[in-house]
Amino acid sequence: MGTCAVRKDPGICVNMSRSTSLQKVLGLVLLQQMLCSSVEIHLSVQEEQPEGIKIGRIAQDFPPPYNFLTSNKYMKLDTKTGDLYTTMHTIDREMCPQLPTTTGACLIQHLAVAGPDEEVIKVTVEVEDINDNSPHFPEEEVRLSMPEDVAVGTSFLLDDQAQDDDAGSNGELWYRLDDPDGFFSAKEAGPLLVVVVRRPLDREARDTHLLTVVATDRGVPSRSSTAILVVEVTDINDNCAAFRPDSPKSAFVRMDAPRGTAVTRVRAVDPDLGPNSVIIYSFSPKTSDKSRELFSLDSHSGQITLAGAIDSNGPAEYTLRILATGQSCPPVVTQVTVSILPAASQRPVMKIRYIAEHREGTILIEENQPPTVLALLELEDASPVKGAPSIAGEVPFFLRPQTGNYLLLTSKPLDFEQICKYHVSIRVEDSRLPGGREEMVITVIVLDVNDNAPQFQQPHYQVEVEENNAPGMTLVHIRATDLDSLLNGKVTYRLGPHTAAMFSIEPVTGRVSVAVTLDREHQEFHNFTVLARDNGSPALESTTSVSVRVLDQNDNEPVFANTDFIFFIPENFPRLGQVGVVGVRDPDAGGNGKVEVQVLNGSSPFMMDNARGTLRCVAEIDREMQDRYELWLLAHDGGHPSLSSTARVTIFVEDVNDNRPQVILPSSNLSCLTVSPATLTGATVTKIYAIDEDSGINADISYRMVASEPHRSSPFLIDARSGNVTLAQQLLLSDHGLHHLFIVVSDGGEPIPLQSSVWVNLLVNETQEPCTLSTVPMPVPFHFTHLPSQKTICEGDPSDVKYAQNILLVGLGMLVCSAIMLLGTVILFIKQRTLRKSHQKHVSKGCEIPLKLKETYSTVDWTDVQ
Repeated sequence: MGTCAVRKDPGICVNMSRSTSLQKVLGLVLLQQMLCSSVEIHLSVQEEQPEGIKIGRIAQDFPPPYNFLTSNKYMKLDTKTGDLYTTMHTIDREMCPQLPTTTGACLIQHLAVAGPDEEVIKVTVEVEDINDNSPHFPEEEVRLSMPEDVAVGTSFLLDDQAQDDDAGSNGELWYRLDDPDGFFSAKEAGPLLVVVVRRPLDREARDTHLLTVVATDRGVPSRSSTAILVVEVTDINDNCAAFRPDSPKSAFVRMDAPRGTAVTRVRAVDPDLGPNSVIIYSFSPKTSDKSRELFSLDSHSGQITLAGAIDSNGPAEYTLRILATGQSCPPVVTQVTVSILPAASQRPVMKIRYIAEHREGTILIEENQPPTVLALLELEDASPVKGAPSIAGEVPFFLRPQTGNYLLLTSKPLDFEQICKYHVSIRVEDSRLPGGREEMVITVIVLDVNDNAPQFQQPHYQVEVEENNAPGMTLVHIRATDLDSLLNGKVTYRLGPHTAAMFSIEPVTGRVSVAVTLDREHQEFHNFTVLARDNGSPALESTTSVSVRVLDQNDNEPVFANTDFIFFIPENFPRLGQVGVVGVRDPDAGGNGKVEVQVLNGSSPFMMDNARGTLRCVAEIDREMQDRYELWLLAHDGGHPSLSSTARVTIFVEDVNDNRPQVILPSSNLSCLTVSPATLTGATVTKIYAIDEDSGINADISYRMVASEPHRSSPFLIDARSGNVTLAQQLLLSDHGLHHLFIVVSDGGEPIPLQSSVWVNLLVNETQEPCTLSTVPMPVPFHFTHLPSQKTICEGDPSDVKYAQNILLVGLGMLVCSAIMLLGTVILFIKQRTLRKSHQKHVSKGCEIPLKLKETYSTVDWTDVQ
């Protein structure tokens, strides 16, 4: 399009567009023909295989080379052999975006060409599934509700089923339900989880059941996961109302009591919840009309009050039959006998004056208050009262007399969390009254204050979660309760100030989640605090600690210290000798991080010592056979599935001087060559050629002429480097005849070079007839272990012989001189000793020394002798 936009001629653009479209159509037609006529090959490979695993071979009836027509990062094709291998990109069956076949197979299809004619081969590789995925539930908690009257054997299908990303039997799930109380069990229904009721349920006895659901796949080995199943038992109307044992059976009221006076209150209960627990109170039809007119009954509270004026001529007692009716239940009946007491002129009158806060005749007091005055009780009576007022029952209240009246006080601080409402019954004993006493009931309500901090269910939470989790995953539910009421007992949650930003908590529910994917190799343990705070004023809070341990997954492949290792070893390396250290590590833990290394080249003379992490030699190494080895090492961990990596090792075999030079020319010691007497000085007569299978300095060959026959000075010389034998001087008549040259060939090995020898036989003669020998010359005494630079007498050099003879003569002369000097010294010493003894003898006799002896004696230098 850019080219057409530049050109001015629209016809040219149209022609080019048509040409391009025609090329595309022809290309599609050609591709279709290629596909229709191509050979199709089906191969298979398991997923998660390491790099370098052979999948199969596409070379059947076609010669090389082989190449893919389309790019393929998961498979590598050997262009020479047609073998198909896995690459560093792991094949994961679960990554198949769509299953292209009705069988659910995961297929990788590519086109390849083979041979010089580029025959098209359609390669289809089926990725076989392995059990590399564990089942997983959508949530950690699965909720199920059922009515308490559900029949035993009833089945419930769970909405939140576990999922497994594997295929075939690896993805088929079966369930197990762990219920220690035996109320429920699991029933297999294909891939679905069905919960079956095994025991009768009763919400009033237990409204929640916590079970563990275990989902296990059918792979080998199998994998499983768990979730908490919360079964909530809902209420049904299976209980009827019943009067409480403490519901009053009798009551009394003064004859002059005004209308609206509370007489008593009946109490019935229904264990059910909500509407099922609503109770309606009513008078029984058997209650007289006069009683109905005199008394009224609150249908919701059961409170009986005085509705009319009491007739002084009426009966002294009234019998009230009261019904309590629940939902869909027959009514229950109780009977209350109300006695009519004398009027105030005939009995004491108790009046109450409130001192503490009150509302509609009810005293209000905050909890935790010290003993407090609540009210003043005044007694008015036309006649003397025979008894003082008292409080009935064990309640934390008492009366204190004060100038004919009484104060009502608390005896100790009240606790809302224990009892939030008291009915204080004050009695006055009087024999004139029916029943012998007067009674007044005062209601005291305890008001809640924020005196309880939230309490966690656990002082410390320990959580274990596998790494590579999904972001937003729930880790744990933190729960705290507050015994206070209303806002004082409403708890909200927050994380401590030093908590990592990856963690969060829902303020109301206490659900702790992690926003990122955890990596055990980066950090294995996470610790933070959770604070629970109520809404009181002032607010109270408490803390708990949470420890999160990240469990390992096999998500790291072994890593070699180098991708290419290079080692040098000498030939003749000892068996089981250590070639070098191969460093490899896996940051995973446990079996996932346990690495074993093996040599992929099975025929190589090397193996891995995994205990020490070294490469060892297990066979003889000869550089002359092979001077370099290239190995591939495969490191795989112990995880499931196992991960692996490869490294290349190059081992260079260094030469050892273990081969003597081999003389190629002359071919034997009997070889003979005729030399013309007219040969010019300096001309090359023949050549010595030798080889050494060693390398380097060990193969550096030099040549020397050690001896010759006849023994006179040879007219031939040999070049130490080239081995060329040349004529050193003009041949004379005396040189005619057969010359035997003893040549020593040495290498440059250290510390001791190796040597070989050969006889070179030259016949100086005018004729050109072939020279033949029948016997080998006598061997020359020669030590081949001498260094080439050292010259010995055995080598036969005349100058060296003469020098050695001179040294020997000088040594013999010095030895003779030393012997003469020693002999003279001994003789002189003996002579001096004899003269001294003779002199001492003559002196002792008083004789004079003879003149001759005296002269001799005087000529001796005694100082030297001494």
